[in-house]
Amino acid sequence: MQFATFAQIVPAFNAAGTPEDIADNMSNDDRLRELTDWLAGFDGLERVQPVPASTDASFRRYFRIGNGQSYIAMDAPPPLEDCRPFVEIAGFLEAMGLNAPRIVQADLERGFLLLTDLGSDQYLSVIGAQPERADSLYRDAMDALLVMHQQGGRYQGRLPAFDENLLRFELALFHDWLCQRHLGIAFSKSDEAAWQGCCDLLVANALEQPAVFVHRDYHSRNLMVTPSNNPGILDFQDAVEGPLTYDLVSLLKDCYVKFPDDVIQDRAVYCYARMPMETRNLLDERRFLQAFELMGVQRHLKAAGIFARLLHRDGKTGYLKDVPRTLNYVVDLAPRHPGIESLVGLIADRVLPALQARVA
Repeated sequence: MQFATFAQIVPAFNAAGTPEDIADNMSNDDRLRELTDWLAGFDGLERVQPVPASTDASFRRYFRIGNGQSYIAMDAPPPLEDCRPFVEIAGFLEAMGLNAPRIVQADLERGFLLLTDLGSDQYLSVIGAQPERADSLYRDAMDALLVMHQQGGRYQGRLPAFDENLLRFELALFHDWLCQRHLGIAFSKSDEAAWQGCCDLLVANALEQPAVFVHRDYHSRNLMVTPSNNPGILDFQDAVEGPLTYDLVSLLKDCYVKFPDDVIQDRAVYCYARMPMETRNLLDERRFLQAFELMGVQRHLKAAGIFARLLHRDGKTGYLKDVPRTLNYVVDLAPRHPGIESLVGLIADRVLPALQARVA
């Protein structure tokens, strides 16, 4: 089976239909039948039956298929999803020597990709079952991240910028979807002023950092344990050019698993010590760790807002349980960062109790 190139694939893309059309098709599973028919057009896949492999927080679905060799089929219905960034960034990661799925075949007009299979051993499940492997696995993940930073400079200018508008949009997810929509928390004028001041601090912290190739969702659910060139890297289609510490804090202060504070700091220092000297000359270790922690605040507010949006907009209930863990990372920073004192008060005194009350 021949591997398609990005240049061959992209010109064929021409999204058609409406979100309502796609939603109706998926409810009847016409998409799965169409995907199965598409796969049957390739040698050796004429009789395969796709088996659900995973879903994610988007409209994409993944199926595992096999005919002696295992593949992953992605269903990404246009216009709700655009496969072009996935295809392009997969090529960037491969060129860096990182372990990402390769594109075997693609129909971007219909939103179908056939990918190489990185297996089913997710970081999150492996470290849950074998916690003694965590240190080694996280070193691999940080080493891969350093490669992404150092080799990704060739490509980061071709990525969208993680600019002030995007940073503020992400922060607004917490304000609009978790606080107001989900919990009904009203902001007074003084609350709004304090919130905007906190946003200003977090945006400035992000924009002052060196810009690198940012995966943007680099955590235990998107990393696979692989026998060679570990880790396998998934869900990279939203990559941007952005802050140095963003992916590291996503990895080490994971919304889905929590490590002791001293372990998190030791791992952050491990990564910092292996960064190029020119980077360390711009940020000494103390300033790096401060930037890392404040970047985490922005990341965790965004994630908590997205988890609420997934419930109310998309009907996905499974993520709300991760909101307390996510927001407690912010609360834990209060003694070291007086600039987020009002935010910590909002979370500790209003948001977390309101979440608990909804569960009780």
